[in-house]
Amino acid sequence: MQNIKPQRVLSAAEAVGPQVYRILREQIIQAELTPGERISEAEIAKSLSISRQPVREAFIKLSEEGLVQVLPQRGTYVTRISTASVMDVRFVREAIEADIVRQVAGEHTAETVRALRDQIARQKQVPQDDRAAFLRLDELFHHTLAAAAGRAYAWSVIESVKAQMDRVRFLSVDDLHIGRLIDQHERIVDAIAAGDVGKAETALRTHLREILKSLPEIARARTEFFDGVA
Repeated sequence: MQNIKPQRVLSAAEAVGPQVYRILREQIIQAELTPGERISEAEIAKSLSISRQPVREAFIKLSEEGLVQVLPQRGTYVTRISTASVMDVRFVREAIEADIVRQVAGEHTAETVRALRDQIARQKQVPQDDRAAFLRLDELFHHTLAAAAGRAYAWSVIESVKAQMDRVRFLSVDDLHIGRLIDQHERIVDAIAAGDVGKAETALRTHLREILKSLPEIARARTEFFDGVA
């Protein structure tokens, strides 16, 4: 059954429901909770010393994202990854972020470029076995691009639909893949710094199409995580 890690404690400064949602979402994305695993509203509430209502709210949000399936009278189970959903979200994300990076390249500031280069430097320092830390910095990189373009809402739309894509990214990231992603980040920032709108867009699209290579490979290697894979 599910295990809420000790470091994932709840803050008194924030509503409980969203925190529980983030904890469970992270555990599913990082494959700590695996497809087919049953998660118990009562046990999670007990482990966090909270009522069942915020856990129920978290389950509803996770269900809306396709991360869990609630089966009446049977329980709540972690879903398999839908490859069709991953492909749809990748398409939407590329469409949105291509426009974002064009805007950033056309209107960039030295401060934005410094922030992005600093993030890349931090990405290079992540320990080899800490995939979660790298992906958090990758997330920050893309969030920073959206913020620099004044498109915070657009990023929130991407965040709300990309959970299945994030599951694939976590499973597929290894040392070689991380190095390639960092190189792609550097190409994006170099194009932004040069004010080259077309080159920035091409670099961003290439970066977000990386999953087209990794998805078939990881689906074959980890069939237990995916729907419709023999």
